Amino acid sequence: MKILITGGTGFIGKELCKRLLQRGASLTVLSRHPETVAERCGEQVAGIGSLGALSADDAFDAVINLAGEPIADARWMERRKRLLWESRVTLTEQLVDYIARAQAKPQVLVSGSAVGYYGDCGDRLLDEASIYTDDFSHRLCAAWEEAAGKARDHGVRVCTLRTGLVVGKNGGFLQRMLAPFKMGMGGRLGDGRQWMSWVHRNDLIRMIEHLLDSPGSSGAYNGTAPHPVTNREFTRVLAKVLKRPALLPVPAAVLKVALGELSVLLLGGQRVVPKRFLEEGFRFEFEILEQALTDVLAT
Repeated sequence: MKILITGGTGFIGKELCKRLLQRGASLTVLSRHPETVAERCGEQVAGIGSLGALSADDAFDAVINLAGEPIADARWMERRKRLLWESRVTLTEQLVDYIARAQAKPQVLVSGSAVGYYGDCGDRLLDEASIYTDDFSHRLCAAWEEAAGKARDHGVRVCTLRTGLVVGKNGGFLQRMLAPFKMGMGGRLGDGRQWMSWVHRNDLIRMIEHLLDSPGSSGAYNGTAPHPVTNREFTRVLAKVLKRPALLPVPAAVLKVALGELSVLLLGGQRVVPKRFLEEGFRFEFEILEQALTDVLAT
């Protein structure tokens, strides 16, 4: 199988490349630094710096679109919002334009999205058909999914993956939390009642494989473990696994002042379940948070 991947050098993409190479796939990764792709993703992986480097004769069986600037790395000023939009929506539009001009169309496009699609929904249990709350996070993800969906006009099966917080070694949101927790200075955010929908990176990669391999799969899928937890529970379990106390909560007011609109990501949340994956018989390796964190933090 020949696969084109965007975001292949990232926290999820690098591990996905390893898994697909083990399957015997031929991979091409779109990167701003194509010269580093072989070192970061595997020496067999080809790197390209722009979609313009592909001709109409280049043929791929599948396209996996994981590109996007990290959403929580800086305050949501207007300039930052434009960057988030361009790295997701605009790039996806460009990807679909490439598919439109390709002589041989891919069979499937698996395109990233996020549980932020639902906005801050409090305690409401959310599956793929649930009603959303309108905020910037929703509008960004909805436009991202809409852009990917236009590949259907060219006969391509499209799956959008609404990913939760990804738990994995050496990166992701967990890496930023570890330092204070290891020093015993961690704690809940605000009142800790907000929901955190998480997924182990290994399971997320297996979800992508499932979507690649299942001709009957299309539309939106929640890329989360079956058992979301509150921030208070996440904090308790992380402290337990690290064998450290977690006694220093961060007041909501402090986060709002420090992060502005971005604080919504930390103080709000989504209680998401992967209903469609479960209906299609997907089996999780890591269903329970303590099991996942123990695996990731094992030395």
